[in-house]
Amino acid sequence: MLVGTGCAAEATESTVVPTFPAPAATGEPGSADGRDGSLPTDCAEFLPVADLGALLGLPLDSVAVRTTIGIAEPSVGRTERVACRYSGTPASPVRGTLLDLNIARYVDAAAAAKQWTVNTGVESGTRSDLPIGAARSALFDRTRESVLMVTYDDDTLAFVLPEGPRPGDRPRGDVLVDLALRVLPVVGPPSSTSQAPTTTTVAPAVAAG
Repeated sequence: MLVGTGCAAEATESTVVPTFPAPAATGEPGSADGRDGSLPTDCAEFLPVADLGALLGLPLDSVAVRTTIGIAEPSVGRTERVACRYSGTPASPVRGTLLDLNIARYVDAAAAAKQWTVNTGVESGTRSDLPIGAARSALFDRTRESVLMVTYDDDTLAFVLPEGPRPGDRPRGDVLVDLALRVLPVVGPPSSTSQAPTTTTVAPAVAAG
């Protein structure tokens, strides 16, 4: 069961991965600047609509986002879930869904990694496994959409990018990695037992689809 919050809206070339800096604490509960163990409850905190619009080459005020808060699922160790749907506004040259983003938090990194393995095991499409800093991710390319599934510390993230506008006709996988690099620092710094991502260059390994 999911409950809507009512806001306006779960490769083969080397990729340069920047450091994910730990944000300075502000003491504001639920904010990206002071992780208190909870995910933000507004999808605009994960990825502002203006940022997605710019990444897709869309005009200002042409993207809206809807936030949906999920429930805990103790059987798999999930404590929180936030689903974000970014869509074109009536004034947008592109209608319909532009991006689906689902973020889940688990009791620990082991539970998150286990569920990520289960979820990636049932996805369809051509699969490419690639690390993004300390995070593991799997990219699935299908005819009309691409899916990037990431696990990092006690969180899992799933990005679904349908076929649509991309400046310079960038591959969907490149756009999804760019999105992951923007969202991961906002999800929160790792727990004290995890190693923070560091700047590195990685060459994705292509696995059998």
